[in-house]
Amino acid sequence: MILEGVLTSRNADESINVAPMGPEVDESMTWLRLRPFQTSHTFANLLRTRCGVFHVTDDVLLLARAAIGRLSSPPAFLPAERIQGSILADACRWYEFEIESIDESQPRAELFARVVHSGRLRDFFGFHRARHAVLEAAILATRVHLLPPRELIAELERLRSPVEKTAGPREREAFELLEAAIAERIEELSESA
Repeated sequence: MILEGVLTSRNADESINVAPMGPEVDESMTWLRLRPFQTSHTFANLLRTRCGVFHVTDDVLLLARAAIGRLSSPPAFLPAERIQGSILADACRWYEFEIESIDESQPRAELFARVVHSGRLRDFFGFHRARHAVLEAAILATRVHLLPPRELIAELERLRSPVEKTAGPREREAFELLEAAIAERIEELSESA
């Protein structure tokens, strides 16, 4: 199954990269199959360091900002315990991992990772319909270069309804942020075509 969350990896300058990631996982969470694009910072970091931390979180605003590269300030971190990495201090659960194999034969590399340590920081609040909609919109924001603009706009329109009906302030802010970023990216791509 694919579990959506946030991955932290260490940049070459020792700063922390925060990125949304949906790895394939087993139900016991003992391994992860990551598929980052080879052009991403996450892939470069994992290739260089061979480790990272995957987080389960219900903070869709953080996920949205990470998806579009607009973290206004870095979130709070705790040091990882078994790897050279960082844990999001507000995550629900975290999984430190080490990369065991890398397949670079496709544009999206395939990395198999073994979980070497995990922990729980707080209860998972849960996802109501608006949080699911924001999550889906964040995934769309990372796929603007792959999907036709008409399809992106139609999907955002479909996702707007649950946000309008069930969102709190953080979900509304996250959805608006993603809508604006997707519109900007569509315009940039149409101008460069």
